[in-house]
Amino acid sequence: MHIEFSYRETWLHRVNPSLKLFVSLALFFLVLFTHNPSVMLNAAAAAVLVLFSGSGHPGKRLVLYALPALLLFVSSSTSMIFYGKGETTWLEWGIVHVTEESFFRGMQVGMKSLCFAFIGLLFALTTRPVYLFYSLMQQCKVPPKYAYSFMAAMRLLPIMIEEFQTLRHALAVRGVGRERGLAGLYRKMKAYAVPMLAQSIRRAQRIAVAMEAKRFAGNGRRTFYYEIGFSAADAAFVAGTALVCAAAYAAGMLLPYFPIADVR
Repeated sequence: MHIEFSYRETWLHRVNPSLKLFVSLALFFLVLFTHNPSVMLNAAAAAVLVLFSGSGHPGKRLVLYALPALLLFVSSSTSMIFYGKGETTWLEWGIVHVTEESFFRGMQVGMKSLCFAFIGLLFALTTRPVYLFYSLMQQCKVPPKYAYSFMAAMRLLPIMIEEFQTLRHALAVRGVGRERGLAGLYRKMKAYAVPMLAQSIRRAQRIAVAMEAKRFAGNGRRTFYYEIGFSAADAAFVAGTALVCAAAYAAGMLLPYFPIADVR
């Protein structure tokens, strides 16, 4: 089962995957410890702009990918706004108590969730998993037996989905799963679980034997089909990230959108 989406390769695709991973993790921590809502709004806007301009994917597809992030923003912010604590009451109706403090806390939490989602989505859309694991082996010295095990596990996911679809069609032809009630549900789960588990065990054993035959358990020097290195795109990525972060912070401090500067 092969699922591929067409996209335009940008300069972000050429950035070293390990460097991109560590920069993304640093951005996660930076967003986590940022408490100024004006700065957070600038950061969220910058994340959206970079995602739509640098990912290389069509806008309609990006909007579809962003829907769960928007749902997370609404749920996290509204729960904090409606049921948070504060001293300056704006609205009180039953269990709903909206205050100035709860409003800014809710917006802060929502904008942080948006930043987390868009940074992670940008990393996922501009990084091929195979290149990431090769980079981790070459630049970060991750043992090949772990990296190739992860790649094999990721390769098994579409195979398992295809097997599940084949099994579903075969069971439908045989009339399995038409029964109602708990007994029918139990029989249907058993009909799916046993063959899928048996096939997974057989496939895992074959992969383990193949990796052992190729001496993945050894500590000797290995050669790689893909040679991942550093280029000018890496320096541009680090410099651009630092410039965007500095601009978002400076604009939020010099031209604040909200009367409060610290939301905790």
